[in-house]
Amino acid sequence: MSTPEGAVPHAVAPPTGRPAPPVDRPADRAADRPAPPRRGPADPVRTLMHRHQELCARAVDALEIAAGLEAHGVTDRTAARFRHRDVFSLAEELYARVPRADRDTAAADGRPPAPARRARGVRAALQLLPGAVCAATVAAVAAADTAPPAVRAAVGAAGTVLVALAVRLALRSGPLRRRHGGGPRTTVLWVCWTAGYAVWGDWLLAQLLTGGPDLPHAAPRAAVATAVALTCALAPAAGCAHWYARHARRRLATSRGLEELAARVRPLLPAATLLFLAALVALLLGADAAFGAAGPSAPVAAGALGVLLFLARLLTVHGFPEAASAGLASAAAAEYLALTLVLIARLPGVPPLDAPVAALTTAAGTAAVPALACTAAALGLLGYGLRALTGACAHSPAPAGPAEGRRP
Repeated sequence: MSTPEGAVPHAVAPPTGRPAPPVDRPADRAADRPAPPRRGPADPVRTLMHRHQELCARAVDALEIAAGLEAHGVTDRTAARFRHRDVFSLAEELYARVPRADRDTAAADGRPPAPARRARGVRAALQLLPGAVCAATVAAVAAADTAPPAVRAAVGAAGTVLVALAVRLALRSGPLRRRHGGGPRTTVLWVCWTAGYAVWGDWLLAQLLTGGPDLPHAAPRAAVATAVALTCALAPAAGCAHWYARHARRRLATSRGLEELAARVRPLLPAATLLFLAALVALLLGADAAFGAAGPSAPVAAGALGVLLFLARLLTVHGFPEAASAGLASAAAAEYLALTLVLIARLPGVPPLDAPVAALTTAAGTAAVPALACTAAALGLLGYGLRALTGACAHSPAPAGPAEGRRP
């Protein structure tokens, strides 16, 4: 019996009665084959590259790109969508693909590009400007010694305003520049209070403890050496902040996990603080030799305030402005409380609330009050920084533009 061409013959049962094996048809094999996976775009990284173009173009290494991507919400899970095992490998590809003509040419020559060198020079000049303006103000007030008191007060007030403007310019560029948005608006108030107390607070507290001041005839006496040393300390503070940020990013690049990163970054904060403290002590000793020492505990108080301001600014730069503001506020509150207790104790029928302040100043001088307040606040910020500044997000570069605000 013949079978038509193209037809499939029926299976004939074997003589043993067993069922015939199924016929392997081509159509069945095609149906059982799994469907091919859906492929995405041929170059999935290109979209991310255009989205973070400015971040990738200005980064000095792949680490800055990785930290910036993490700051904008890119995780290892997101990197898998771009066919990468983690954020760091994705950042390496972005760094390799985004052109940086000026930076690559400078790297071939072994030196930074000309615009970067000019920018560094300008930043260094701005960081030295507050100390120079403060020293010029002190010289101008001393030159107006024979002038009427109103003229001397006007010269001092104008110099104080110029010093404040110079400090603001120094903090708006370089390593001390705030990169992660705004912070509490009251931070400026706490900084002005603690700095003002360092210059005039000892005189005011001494006057209050002795029944003064005799206004309006009392002439405030400023701690000139403290003012000059603190304004000159902006330059070493910027250098220490740059040293800390650079070494922290290097450890971030070579760490294999968060625990290893925390263990390697944690010692950098005390080292940077001690480095700044050594520079500040040298400036205080030099200022005391040039302008005269205000007392045995005055350099201690000025050093404690300098370290407090340095730690507060470092926390602000790395994304923790609220903690910095809280530390400065606690020091300002302690100093304000000391002055208030002395004034309240003058009221009739009030117990001697100023007894602790009087005993402290009798034993160690009026500068002991800001020394204790600023030391306690600085230790609090140091302890907080040892925990907060050990994560990768604390060492990410600043957002460069609105194009980076969108998450992939």
